[in-house]
Amino acid sequence: MSKIPERKEIKDKYKWNLNDLVAGDAEWEKRFTAISRRVPKLADYRGKLSDDAVLLDYLKVSDEIAIELLRLYLYAAMNSHVDLRVKKYQEMNAKAEMLSVTLGSTVAFAEPEICERSEKELLAISKRAEFSDYSYSFEKLAKDKKYVLSEKEEKLLAEAGNFSGNFRDSFEMFDSADVKFDSVTVDGVVTEMSHGVYSLLLQNPSQEVRKAAFESMFSAYKQNVNTIAAMYGGSVKKDWFYKKVRGFSSTLEGALNGSNVDVRAYKNLITAVDNNCRYMHAYVAFRKQALGLDTLNMWDLHVPLVEGANYAVTYEKAFNIVKDALKPMGEEYAALLDTAKNGGWIDVMESRGKRSGAYSWGTYGCHPYVLLNYQKTTHDLFTIAHELGHAMHSYFSNSAQPFAKCDYEIFVAEIASTVNEVLLLKYLLANTADVETKKFLLSYYLDMFRTTLFRQTMFAEFELEAHKLAETNTPITAEGLSDIYYGLNKKYYGKAVKHNDLIRYEWARIPHFYNAYYVYQYATGITAAVSIANNILSKGDKAFFGYKKFLSAGGSQPPIDILKLAGVDLTTEKPFNDAMREFRETLSALKALYK
Repeated sequence: MSKIPERKEIKDKYKWNLNDLVAGDAEWEKRFTAISRRVPKLADYRGKLSDDAVLLDYLKVSDEIAIELLRLYLYAAMNSHVDLRVKKYQEMNAKAEMLSVTLGSTVAFAEPEICERSEKELLAISKRAEFSDYSYSFEKLAKDKKYVLSEKEEKLLAEAGNFSGNFRDSFEMFDSADVKFDSVTVDGVVTEMSHGVYSLLLQNPSQEVRKAAFESMFSAYKQNVNTIAAMYGGSVKKDWFYKKVRGFSSTLEGALNGSNVDVRAYKNLITAVDNNCRYMHAYVAFRKQALGLDTLNMWDLHVPLVEGANYAVTYEKAFNIVKDALKPMGEEYAALLDTAKNGGWIDVMESRGKRSGAYSWGTYGCHPYVLLNYQKTTHDLFTIAHELGHAMHSYFSNSAQPFAKCDYEIFVAEIASTVNEVLLLKYLLANTADVETKKFLLSYYLDMFRTTLFRQTMFAEFELEAHKLAETNTPITAEGLSDIYYGLNKKYYGKAVKHNDLIRYEWARIPHFYNAYYVYQYATGITAAVSIANNILSKGDKAFFGYKKFLSAGGSQPPIDILKLAGVDLTTEKPFNDAMREFRETLSALKALYK
């Protein structure tokens, strides 16, 4: 029986070095004690922020405390993520989260006090040289002044943060540590099921293995769907509570306002993709034909169309492929990739108790970190490129910007990662003459569009409908959520695929839903990334010069304006039209190879 290894069985070269954040647990405790003493002293600034000199001092001191607390939090959280069963790091993580809530409560006076100034005064401060690190913050304060509550109300909301994230935490614990899957037999070997193994088995050439993996995965969520619906429903209601008390008309408006993104960007995305679903239907119908299946099931959407063309390579080989693909970025970018691989930035292998999936996490004053659960699949090859895109975005922004401007908005967060994926795909296509491999790569590119543009937009539409339930005081039930999802699945994938009943529970396993209105950025991300990657490949250094400006801008401007630095304007139809054209042309190229 194939087993998932314990953490101690993983070689050190595949583990990240968290000592770059904090030099061990004892040092963590020492620094945590010190910062715990500093946090309450921020209250001494209360009632004094009308003095510009005091205001500037407050901003700098609070930044110092925030940077230190973020490092302590990340150290505890990432140690916890490599084995969620270890109680010590869960407790350290909880302590850091509680102190973060205390910090938020302690400084709850600041924003209302600052916003006692007029909009004109706030804008004037944003233009003063000594406040240059905070210029964009004051511009946003001026714009959002009407949504800031009283000091007492802000403090109450900050205190609520101590438990408002419990819905997400509960789901993460269930999803990573407690959910139980049935084992799957593969070539006569009983295989233990996990999130990482699931993605691997969906690409197995045996339809029976794919079906067994699908049923193992979704049956587990179906069995727990009422509990999960209660968790997610609570999260949705929490979102509505926060947005309603601030005076927003919807959770969407409130969520996108925080990123300084117009709600039309979200709704225009859904409209654009809905209007082009027929091209997705055409691809799904072609997939059925190419696989030679009488019935195309949901578990058949991930298997490669070309048998044997999968890039099932070691992690070292996969990393080198990614590095070669990203050469158009230049020598500095390449050197940073080497540093990431050899310098303890990346935790590579799946192990028992480790958090599922992948992410990149950046923090000011230290290099970013990447979590993987690497399997020998093409998907995981692209995941390396994807997460390194995030890491490089964080690295360049943190290096170029002050702390107050380093954190880029989620609207642009998925663009650098997807640019890397597009460049990798085009590199692989350009470096093979084998027709079967070209078929595989073209179909893989189409699946990037399917999963990143179409599917994430489907998720975004689901979130919109789920939150409308709370906003209209409609009960949020497992049956209702599942019906919404099942209807959207039919709309997006069309009639060529059988919409197996278990797919109605897929919403229950999506962790990003607990970070409301996040996933649509994947869709706008690939839309922008297609334009950026094509510009870099066609225009070379000139295009990368603008793209590096984008990578280095952090959160120093509205995200739409930052994206314009890379030559993409999502307020126009052009990027969306270009992305859909690329999808259609890729499908045509694939069909031509089958003639």
